[in-house]
Amino acid sequence: MPNILIETERCLIRPLEITDAAGIFELDSNPNVHTFLGKNPIKTIEEAENVIKNIQKQYEDLGIGRWAIIDKANGDFVGWTGFKYIIEPTNGHVNYHDLGYRLVERYWGTGIATETAKACVKYAFETMNLETVYGICDIENLGSKNVLQKCGLTPIATFDYDDTPHYWFVLQREDWQKLSIPK
Repeated sequence: MPNILIETERCLIRPLEITDAAGIFELDSNPNVHTFLGKNPIKTIEEAENVIKNIQKQYEDLGIGRWAIIDKANGDFVGWTGFKYIIEPTNGHVNYHDLGYRLVERYWGTGIATETAKACVKYAFETMNLETVYGICDIENLGSKNVLQKCGLTPIATFDYDDTPHYWFVLQREDWQKLSIPK
């Protein structure tokens, strides 16, 4: 497995590769996955390849982008996690690291989103040396809200994103260091 960045109890986290296209297609063609994401799932494997190419371009241009989650037990593509460097204004912020994750539906409810997101937060503060991590989620997406909170992020505001109310979350390095989340 190339370029492993993070290993958790059950998963490997690494940069996305074009060979992940089938996994991205399974993930992003599922309307259930897109319930809180604008309800616009992809329809072709070419669109999945383009998603990967766009993220790989972010790696090149910004030094960061979402990473693949691979199930250590069977090598399956689970979804993605990690950070996107946001360069367009969102809720009055620009040039910040957004923590995100998206899992193939059969992995929902397994704790993998929390497991991998916590590992990414640790990576952000210990390896990337970030001072602040942000996150957003649709206020109706209780699963995502719970993951962000389990990672130590705190909802500090609500705002409209694409005409939909969202929570705005933040976690400062100094606050993370005080948390009892296993590091």
